[in-house]
Formats: sequence, structure tokens, C-alpha cells
Amino acid sequence: MTDAEGTMWKKAVVAAVLALTVGYFYQTDPELPERLMQYLSQSSPSLEGIPTGTPTIERIISSAWETLISAPARQWSRVAVGVNACVDVVVSGVGLLQALAVDPGQGSDHEVLHSKEDLKEAFTYYMEKGAAAERFFSDGEAFQRIARAAAEYPGAQLYVGGNAALIGQKLATYPQLMVLLCGPVGPRLHEMLDDQIVVPPQSLQETDEFHLILEYKAGEQWGPTRAPQANRFIFSHDVANGEMSTLETFVASLEEFQPDLVVLSGLHMMEGQGRELWEERLKEAVVAISDVRNQVPIHLELASMTDKDYMNRIMQEQVIPMVNSIGLNEQELLFLSQAGEGPHSELASWDGMPDVGRVSDILLWVLERHGRTDPESEADLTRIHFHTLAYHILATVDGYWGNQVAAVAAGARVAGSQACGLESIDATKVTLRAPRNFHSSYSEPRESLTLDPAMPVTVYHRGNVTFYMTPVLVCKQPLRTVGLGDAISAEGLLYSEILQQQQ
Repeated sequence: MTDAEGTMWKKAVVAAVLALTVGYFYQTDPELPERLMQYLSQSSPSLEGIPTGTPTIERIISSAWETLISAPARQWSRVAVGVNACVDVVVSGVGLLQALAVDPGQGSDHEVLHSKEDLKEAFTYYMEKGAAAERFFSDGEAFQRIARAAAEYPGAQLYVGGNAALIGQKLATYPQLMVLLCGPVGPRLHEMLDDQIVVPPQSLQETDEFHLILEYKAGEQWGPTRAPQANRFIFSHDVANGEMSTLETFVASLEEFQPDLVVLSGLHMMEGQGRELWEERLKEAVVAISDVRNQVPIHLELASMTDKDYMNRIMQEQVIPMVNSIGLNEQELLFLSQAGEGPHSELASWDGMPDVGRVSDILLWVLERHGRTDPESEADLTRIHFHTLAYHILATVDGYWGNQVAAVAAGARVAGSQACGLESIDATKVTLRAPRNFHSSYSEPRESLTLDPAMPVTVYHRGNVTFYMTPVLVCKQPLRTVGLGDAISAEGLLYSEILQQQQ
């Protein structure tokens, strides 16, 4: 054995011992993880000598996660999910546009798509950034023609779609859970759903709602546009989901189902329906949600939006303050700040990987402005699960949630495995892209932090908010990017425990 190999072996052994130590103490006292990890990260041997991007780092992180991820003391048994559900048609974005005889050109964003030209420009705009987006296509007949072309395109695949249905499918992989799904469920979708999922009869409809998902690979070229990373562009002409038509059915079914967790999604679908409709429907949604509030914890899954007035109304009409937890990605987080003129709202978009300090600033602002950082506040929001390609952050108000080290690690683990189409992480097929050094805030005073592969959840505090940051082991050749955010949020919720005082 060479000296280099011997050194590497010793470091791997140290990593394993540290991971097992954390696991032991976590089982004996669930309140210890933050303090224990901060102590160990100060006293453990440095792994700086291991070059970033080698399989060894990925293997150490993956092994450490396995030790840190353990079930909470009290687990959910019945989860109700609603209200957007559809059939996803997944197809090559560039291939479909070429089949539609659309020529490449300049990108430009559109809040609502009215034509193939709008579709081309919006797709190009987001492909150039490597960013995810979702838009409403206003012309029903034109959309049906595009949908037929997509379904017939060679290699097109049909999947369960819609945030609620995808979260329900993920939750249903755990046999101890009973899952209620409420949304516009057509015949094709119904047969694709897991047998463990209960669908109220009132949610069934004669036809399916289709969403078209245009995927592109990292480095893929179309005319002058080159994608910096793999992602997708989603669009639909979906009136049932757009009007959240099953929301009242969902709320009415909760009394009989008696869930101990409610997951709500689909608010973003109303944006394309026009101001007059969404203004009225949002008021009705608030009334419906308020019937559930304080009876059972609510998680709200956000998705891509472009109308700042609509986003502000979601905040001001008490939707966000009424829920206990939200899940979102980097585009949605920045837009939320822009709509409310929060921290770093002057940024037009993220320049590459979002800075951890900037993300932390916005998360803190959301919890302070719309959450319960003040015990006297009437708001219920105490948890935000943020995810971006390279890392995830769970931010929680102290005293309301338990097992968050395991929760954020579980979310990151599923991001790496599912993107590669695997049941578990394969360290040879993923790569570490997260920053090794970062800060707790973008501006002073701030704490300098270092990612330790042997202790891959970094815990830091700002006031009475605790942040849990973990890297993602990014799949080198992702097979499917759709639904990753929903899987991340579902896993994070499965490993989370709400503490008694919030109920």
C-alpha cells in the first residue's frame, strides 16, 4: 500500500467512526445533533487533503448520511395531499420544437404563453440559464396540437404528474403510511397511481389533464443556446388545476380521513387564469385553508411563478403565514423576495450557484416577516425546506420541529439517487458541487463555515432560527429531473417531527 493510499484509508476510517458516533448519540438524545456536530467538526481531523470531486468524498458523505438519517420519535400515519394532479408527458425539448418546425432564436420570458413562438422564446430563455420554469398556455386548441405531437414523439414518456400526485406517490412508497390524494384524477392517471393511495370519488373525472415537460441535458445545444446544466421547462393548458377546482372537495374529505399531516400544492397553477379569477379564488382558498388551520400541520409546496402581485397576495392574504412549513427552490425563493422587496431583491436572477449567505438572508427574512420567530405572532410558519442543485437548507424556528438533521440529509439523499434512477446513492455516478467554504450571511456580522464531508450537515444559528445545510451529491448523467423537488420535500417531511407546542 502506498503512503497516499494509507492516508486515504485512515481518513475513510475516521469518517466512518465519526458517523457512527453521531448515530449513537442521536439515538440516545434526539436534541443533541446540532451541538454534537458543532463539537465534532471543531475537533475532527481535517479532510481538506482529499481533492474535491473524487469518489472518496462522495462515498464519505453518503456513508455519513446513512448514519445521520433515522426516523423521528413520532411518525406520521395518515397524510392528505392535494390539490394538483395530472399526467406528465416528458419529451426532449429541442427535439419537440424541431418537430413543430420551430427555428432556434433569441430567448425571452413570457408570463403566459399564447403561441408556439412564445413557447420557443421562453424555453430558450430558461435553457440558456439552466433553470426550471412552469407556464400556462392560453390557447387550448394550439396546446392540444402540441400535446399530440409530444405524445407521438419518439421516446416520449408518460408519468404521474402534478406536485400533489408526485408527493403522494413518494409518500406511498412507505407502507406504514396511508395517503389521501385529492385532485383532478382522470382514467390514465388513476391507473398509474400507487394502490396505497386513496382517491375520493368526487376527485375522479372523465378526462386527464396533460402537462408537457420539455427536458434538456447539460451541454445540449440548440442554435446559439447552450444549456449549462440539465433541467426542464413545463407548460400546460390545465383549467381544472388552474382553478384549484378540487380544493373544497379536499378540505371536506379531511374530516373523514383524519390526517395528521396535510400537504397542499397547486397555488401556482391559478396564476395563468387572469387576475379577476385568481383574486376571487385565492380568497376562497384562504377560507378553505383556515378550516384546517390549527387542527393539523400544513406544508405548502410552492412552484414557479412570475406575477409579483399574485405572489404578494399569497403572502398578504395570509396563505404563507397560515401554513406551518413551505418547500421551494432557488427561483421561487428569489421571486418571493423580489415580490416583497426583501433581501437581495435587486438581483434579476441567480448568477450560477446561489450563494449560501444570500439564501440564508432571504430564508430568515421570510420567517421573520411571515413566520413565528416572535412567539406573540399569529403566524404559524416555522419551517422552510429550500433546495437547489448543489445543496439544501432547512431553516426552522427553534422549538417547533425535531429531527431536522435527518430530514435535510434524507432530502439530499433522494435528490442524488432519484436523478440517477437508482434506489440508493452510487458514489461513482454522483459528484459534489456544493461550496466547501461559505458564510451564514452575505453581509457582516456573519459566521465563516466549512463543509466537512465526514459530518455533512452544517448547523448554524441566526437569532432563534436554526439552519441545517447539506450538500447534494449531484447525478453526473441525470435520467429524469421532473419531480425531484417534490421527492425532496416528501422525504424531508417523512423524517420530520412536529413538536407538541405547535399543534
